[in-house]
This record gives sequence, structure tokens and C-alpha cells, in this order.
Amino acid sequence: MIFCSALLLATPAMTFGAEGTTPAPRLPDAALPAPLERVLRDYEQAWRTGDAKALAALFAEDGFVLQSNQPPVRGRSAIEAAYAGQGSSPLRLRALAYAVEGNTGYIIGAYSYGNNVGDTGKFTLTLKRVGEGPWLIFSDMDNGNAPPRAR
Repeated sequence: MIFCSALLLATPAMTFGAEGTTPAPRLPDAALPAPLERVLRDYEQAWRTGDAKALAALFAEDGFVLQSNQPPVRGRSAIEAAYAGQGSSPLRLRALAYAVEGNTGYIIGAYSYGNNVGDTGKFTLTLKRVGEGPWLIFSDMDNGNAPPRAR
């Protein structure tokens, strides 16, 4: 997701429709093939333990993290630094859609924390792999579902 630190910034657990309307219905989960499912579960585990090194290891060497209200971060060492001090919360990721073509793929999903009802936010993961190696995250972009707060 992530996902992701901003995949994973805690925001209220609600899904909002357009301004002034009722919340949007929850989209159904998409069942992922095991190698893609592993990406989400490994992300959740690393996030829950606050392990920035493990999170960064899920990314391609030249991967990106694109968090809300933050400049882009590129490369594993920069990703590890960006995730340092984040996490340590019960993140839950769920897939809404995915596709794979050769050694490129994506997952579109939603995230929440703990026992929250509803999705807190949504994410896209662009994935790549070399040969038959593991899927790695090339880009992780996320944002929350809560409307902007009035200033």
C-alpha cells in the first residue's frame, strides 16, 4: 500500500463520497495471486513492527514512495529514511484490483488500521520483477479518504 507511510498516515476510518453526500459504498475485495498477496502481507508486517529497513527491502532499488503532502522519495536508502519512525500500528491492506503483464504489474487497494470500520484511505502499488524473482514495489502512492480539514 501501502501506502504508504502516507500509504499509511492515520486518518479517520471513513470512506467519503463527493462533498455533502453520503459515504461511498465499500468496493469489494479482489483476490490476488499468492506472489502479489505476499507483497501486501509483507508490507503490513513490516509496518506493524515499525521496521523501515524491511519496508524499504520490499521496493525495487530505484523505487518511489509518493506520500500525500510530501515530495517524492526515490531509492531504497531514501525510502528507508522516509519510513524511519513511522509504522508500529495495525495496518490492514486490501486489494480492489490488480493486473500483471510480463514482469510489470499493479495493485489498487484500500487501507485501514486495527478494527476500524471502513477504509481509511486508498493506494496504488506499481510492481516489477526481474526474471522469475519476487515482485518488488516500484512505486507506492496513497492518500486518505477524509476531506481536507478547514483552516
